[in-house]
Amino acid sequence: MGDGTTENAIASDHASQPPPLENGNENPDPLKRVITVVLCYCVLSAIPEVAATFQTTGSIINVSNALFMAFMALGPMIWAPISGVFGRRPVFLISSTCLTAFSIGTALAPNLPAFFIFRMLSALQGTAVLVVGAVVIGDIYVPTERGSALGWFLSGTLIGPTIAPLLGGIIVTYTSWRVIFWTQTGMSGLSMILVTFLLPETIHEKKTQIFEGLTLAQKSTRLLHLMNPTEIIMLLVSSPNFMIVGLAVSSFMWNQYSLLTPIRYVLNPRFHLATPLQSALFFIAPGAGYLTGTFCGGSWSDYTVKRYVAKRGRRVPEDRLNSAVVIMAILVPGCMLVYGWAVEKEVGGIPLVVIAMYLQGLTQLLCLPSLNTYCVDAMEESGKGSLVVAGNYLTRFMFAAASTAVCLPAIQAIGVGWFSTISALFISVSAGLVWLVAKYGEGWRLKREGR
Repeated sequence: MGDGTTENAIASDHASQPPPLENGNENPDPLKRVITVVLCYCVLSAIPEVAATFQTTGSIINVSNALFMAFMALGPMIWAPISGVFGRRPVFLISSTCLTAFSIGTALAPNLPAFFIFRMLSALQGTAVLVVGAVVIGDIYVPTERGSALGWFLSGTLIGPTIAPLLGGIIVTYTSWRVIFWTQTGMSGLSMILVTFLLPETIHEKKTQIFEGLTLAQKSTRLLHLMNPTEIIMLLVSSPNFMIVGLAVSSFMWNQYSLLTPIRYVLNPRFHLATPLQSALFFIAPGAGYLTGTFCGGSWSDYTVKRYVAKRGRRVPEDRLNSAVVIMAILVPGCMLVYGWAVEKEVGGIPLVVIAMYLQGLTQLLCLPSLNTYCVDAMEESGKGSLVVAGNYLTRFMFAAASTAVCLPAIQAIGVGWFSTISALFISVSAGLVWLVAKYGEGWRLKREGR
C-alpha cells in the first residue's frame, strides 16, 4: 500500500471519532496522573518505621500494602460504571475529596486497625484516577495518537511507586512516617482544587437522561442496574482478548512489586546499607527507566499502528499489540533474571543491579502503552471502554496485591534468584499469549460481537 492509502485510512479513522474537546490534547490536570499513586506508595520505604510505631512486624505492615492493592482492585468496579453514567468529572471530584479525607485519617491513625481501615478506604479512591484517567485519554485522542498520550499518563502511575519510596525514605530518615500521609493529604487537596477549576467533562454522552420521568424507587433500581459490577467481570471472562491482555499487564505488576516491595529487606543486607534513605536511592533506577520509556513507549505503539495501517489499508486494534511481543518475551524477563541472580550470587556489585533495574523500567514502559491502549481501542464502538479498563485494573491490582503479600516470604524461602526466575517466566508466557491475540484476536473479537 502506498502513502496515500495510509493517509486515507488514518483520515477515515479520525473521521469516525467524536471530535476532541477544545484544547483537549493538552493535559488539563497534570497532577491527576500522579497524585494518588506517587504518595500512596511512599509508605513502601517506611515499612519498618510504621511497624515500630504500632509494635508489629514489617510483614504485617506489608499485609496492609497487599490489602491496599486488593482494595485498589475493587475500586474500578465502583468508579468505572459511575463514570459511564454521570461522566468523568464527578468521579474525579468525589474521589479526590474522599482521598483527602482518608489521608488525614491515615496520618492521625492511633493504632494498627485504624491505619489499616483508612489505608483501605484511600485505596478505593485511588483507582478512580487510574481507571477514569485512561478513559479520558480515549475520549479526547484519536487511536493513532492515543498510545503516545497514554504513555505519558502511565509514566505517572509507574514512576510514582519508584520515586515515592525515595521521598518516603528521606521523610522517615529525618522525621516521622506520618509526614508521608500529611504530604499525601496536601497533594490530594491540591488535586481536588485543580480538578474543580481545570478539568472539563470529556464524556461524549451521559446516560442521565434515562432517569427522566422515573420515580425515586425506579431511579434507584435503574442506577443499581447500570452500576452492576458483574458486567466488568463478564467482559473479562467472556473475551479471551481482554483476559489475556489483563493477564499480561498483571505479569508486569507482579514483576514490578516483586522488585520494589522487598528492596530494603533484600538490598540492605546485600550491600550493607544502614538507613532508609540509602536503600530508597535504589528506587531511582527503575523510575529513571520509566521516565525514559515515557518518551518512546507510546510513540512506538502508535508507530506500529500506522505501519500496519499502511500494510492493511485499515486499522485493526489487535495490530497495536505487535509492538510489545518481542520486548515482553526477551528483554523484560532477561532484565529480571540478571537482577535476581546478581543479587543472589553477589556478582556485579551495585552497578549491575542498578543497570538491570533501570532497563527493567525502560522495557516495561515500552510495552504497557500498547497493552493499555488496546483495551480502549477494542471497545471504542461499543462505548464500554471504561468497563474494559476497569477489568484490566481489577486483574492487575489483584496480582500486585498477591506479589506484595508473598514476595518477602517467598524470597526468604527460595531466594531472590529463583523468585525472579518465576517472575520472568510469568512475563514470557504472557508474551506468547499476547502474540496469539495479535495474530488471531480480531477474529475472536468479531465472533464474540456476532460479526
